[in-house]
Amino acid sequence: MFSAQISGPRLRRSEALRGARHRSRDVTARDSERATGGVRVIEATVIFAAGVWAGMINVIVGSGTLITFPTLLLFGYPALTANVSNNIGLVAGGLSGVHGYRAEALRHRALLLRLAPASVLGALTGAILLLVLPADSFRAIVPVLISIGLVMVVAGPAVQRRTARRRAEPGTAPRTPRWVLPLGVYAAGIYGGYFGAAQGILLVGLLGVLLTIGLQDINGIKNVLATIVNAVAAIAFMIVAWDKIDWEVVGLIAAGSLLGGQLGAKIGRRLPPPVLRAVILVIGVVALVKIVFFD
Repeated sequence: MFSAQISGPRLRRSEALRGARHRSRDVTARDSERATGGVRVIEATVIFAAGVWAGMINVIVGSGTLITFPTLLLFGYPALTANVSNNIGLVAGGLSGVHGYRAEALRHRALLLRLAPASVLGALTGAILLLVLPADSFRAIVPVLISIGLVMVVAGPAVQRRTARRRAEPGTAPRTPRWVLPLGVYAAGIYGGYFGAAQGILLVGLLGVLLTIGLQDINGIKNVLATIVNAVAAIAFMIVAWDKIDWEVVGLIAAGSLLGGQLGAKIGRRLPPPVLRAVILVIGVVALVKIVFFD
């Protein structure tokens, strides 16, 4: 009986040890597969589909990163590899969306030329902060920034109507300093270069409050500025973290987001402004809930 009492725990320890060895071999095999860039068919299909959805959402609203980044984590990719590879891959979707909204963007070429340097500088600042600051130091204010963006999206029409009325009255035209909008775009660029998710919501809110143009035109400008920020951040990642990039993942997300960007442009340009604004609000709230309660 004594030997039986001892053999039970020993047997359980032995089984646990064998199980640990098996799990260790499984983890080693997965790590080896990651190291060689191997991506299984089902995994590749899901990542591609996430890229399509993210590309579509980014063009219409923003926050597509909240779809692709968790997908990569789900399949066991390290956080840094997932972040870097995802950012680079989604640039293709941004370019696709810019092409889809080219008519709206080209109507405001002079404005884009004035704002583009602010986006570049903001993205570089954000990328530098990402390298020198811990992630948690900025993540804490992300929900606040998204909330501000959503408030601006809601307030945009009322602010535009008030501005239009004042401009129609002689001698009462509002004079917003020219530096306010570039400064806001620079701040949004810092956010985009550092964190990225839902920067489109901030840009739509900012542009909607400070400009008196239609929501579709605002979306076209937003797509150009957000793509500039993402491209600059992607270049920075390729310079400082080349060894962390999984190029198969980049290719899958790029291919998916290219398709999604075209779909997003076709859908977004057909939505009436109130519906588009409602879509922005719904997706923004979902992104906010996810960041606050599930990240």
